[in-house]
Amino acid sequence: MLNIYFGNMKEAIYNTAVFFKNDYEDEWIIDPFVKEMIEDVDHSFVIDSGVIDSPVLGKIPPLRLSGGVKTLILVKFEPGKVFNASTCGDNCAKWLLKIAEDEDRTINLRHIMDFGEDPFEIRILNNDQIVHSMTELVDIAVDYV
Repeated sequence: MLNIYFGNMKEAIYNTAVFFKNDYEDEWIIDPFVKEMIEDVDHSFVIDSGVIDSPVLGKIPPLRLSGGVKTLILVKFEPGKVFNASTCGDNCAKWLLKIAEDEDRTINLRHIMDFGEDPFEIRILNNDQIVHSMTELVDIAVDYV
């Protein structure tokens, strides 16, 4: 299940770009799930662990991926850490839900992310309530962001 803490969270890692730069592993980039995320969010294609083909930037290293994709990769491969997912756009929301389908993940948000119209299950850690729709999520999140 995806767990969200809204607002300031002392243990959250806010500078995901620096953390990614110093922590990512080459094999993460060639993971089929990650390749699919990169294609969907950044519209780029993984050639190998060190080269991604971007339609905007040309051939780039993983360090030049968008902040959103870097954060998604960290959320996937660092389950014990909490990352600031406000570096992600709404196009990352479905991926956060997919990552958390099989294993619990916790993220920190300082804004209200749009998780779409389909039902979902997210635990809001601020009040330990489970929500199933954007209406329910917004009703709680406005008190914290």
